[in-house]
Amino acid sequence: MHSAVFLIEFGAILLGLGLLGRFAGRLRFSPIPLYLLAGLAFGEGGLLPLGASEEFVAIGAEIGVILLLLMLGLEYTASDLVSNLKTQYPAGLVDATLNALPGALMALLLGWGPVAAVVLAGVTWVSSSGVIAKVLGDLGRLGNRETPVVLSILVLEDLSMAVYLPIVTALLAGSGLAAGSVTLAIALGVAGLVLLLAVRFGRHISRFVSSDDPEKLLLVVLGLTLLVAGVAQQLQVSAAVGAFLVGIALSGEVAEGAHHLLAPLRDLFAAVFFVFFGLHTNPADIPPVLLPALALAAVTTLTKIATGYWAAKRAGVSVKGRWRAGGTLVARGEFSIVIAGLAVTAGTEASLGPLATAYVLILVILGPLTARWTEPLALRLTARRTKRSAEPTRQDAGKASVPAPRGAAEHHHDTAGPS
Repeated sequence: MHSAVFLIEFGAILLGLGLLGRFAGRLRFSPIPLYLLAGLAFGEGGLLPLGASEEFVAIGAEIGVILLLLMLGLEYTASDLVSNLKTQYPAGLVDATLNALPGALMALLLGWGPVAAVVLAGVTWVSSSGVIAKVLGDLGRLGNRETPVVLSILVLEDLSMAVYLPIVTALLAGSGLAAGSVTLAIALGVAGLVLLLAVRFGRHISRFVSSDDPEKLLLVVLGLTLLVAGVAQQLQVSAAVGAFLVGIALSGEVAEGAHHLLAPLRDLFAAVFFVFFGLHTNPADIPPVLLPALALAAVTTLTKIATGYWAAKRAGVSVKGRWRAGGTLVARGEFSIVIAGLAVTAGTEASLGPLATAYVLILVILGPLTARWTEPLALRLTARRTKRSAEPTRQDAGKASVPAPRGAAEHHHDTAGPS
């Protein structure tokens, strides 16, 4: 009987997610907010709380995080990451400063303490690579000059997670300074070693994993990823970071083939992950944190736009491209939920999960809109300001040499003529 209830519940979840994804596709926006809302509806305090399938959903959610990070790693080669670090690190520092500080300050103002401040800083810092990639494709901007700048910032954020997530994991586990330092040292050592191996021996690693049979390739890549993720989690680093590093180590045809095979699995388990996060958020807890979420969304929308504008200007992009870059970076999504999910699981602060949910819901909806409308709105406002500043100059110029009215001039000429 329990098995039958589980199948009914989990089947209903997947069917509902499929219909929500189809609905979002027709409206041409990210399905993430709909998945979060579905989780809120079926979680504690929702319309129809789940029971039998919750444990399986939790496992599926963990696999979803691992696949999200693996697929993200497959997008980049180790050489790309190294070159981005060398050329774009100032933009990464500006991005971290402008967008992490508002989250940290908000947590401290709410009295949540330093650990929650570090967590909320990460929630507000990292943009959604998945949402932004989809928006760039939908708007036909993949070939634009500002797009490499946007992607470089996203790469730096993703790479920074290899350092940030172990720190958060150690803090949430209550590790002391010594234990936390050891965890961070291990994480940095592993990340550095994987990058070194990927740069020098990436072809050999890919050749070892490669297979002409899609079934064998899928099993080897997925098995290797889960194995490395498990070892990383056992070392108190982060399963997500382990999966990300596996993706970086693979390149060429293997990366392309794995990406093609794993994309449907990624989409399935990622959707389950967003539902799982919503399940652990009581809808009744959102209204008390809605105002802080709105304030945080407003501030970090402006800071992300400023980040993109500055980075694009530094790269020599035109004014229009600078505004487009800034507006594109606004969306938050999967990484913000991953970070908040760690805190929710650890039981750090009861209100942090609802605040992160409301914050991501706001910006995952607002992000595609800012990507489309930031440039025309900014140019219109700039044109109005330029026009207003030019009007007093014209008036002053007119006062300096006021021409005689046309009629007066003719009358003067007529009266002066006979004399």
